[in-house]
Amino acid sequence: MQPRNMNWVVAGKRYRTDKATLVAHDAYWNSYNREQGGRNTFLFRTSRGNFFAQYQTLVPGETDSIKPLNINEAMHLYQSLQKKEVPFVIVFPTAGVKDA
Repeated sequence: MQPRNMNWVVAGKRYRTDKATLVAHDAYWNSYNREQGGRNTFLFRTSRGNFFAQYQTLVPGETDSIKPLNINEAMHLYQSLQKKEVPFVIVFPTAGVKDA
């Protein structure tokens, strides 16, 4: 499963999958069921450094959605997703950096 193009507004902010960078996801092919029960999660980073998760579903009665994430939520989700498209140090360049 690939991320679908979505254009979603949350609290007055627009989140677009086609304008953001996919940094991690859990979509994979195990030669049996690539949709993990019909649900997948994709983590994106915007050009302004904001994060959001796209949740896709094939389950009847459920709908795809986008959820904005703060940096801590994004780091936690990044670490939990199996497939990394962009290395951690590139996605979170200031994580763990302290001023001297």
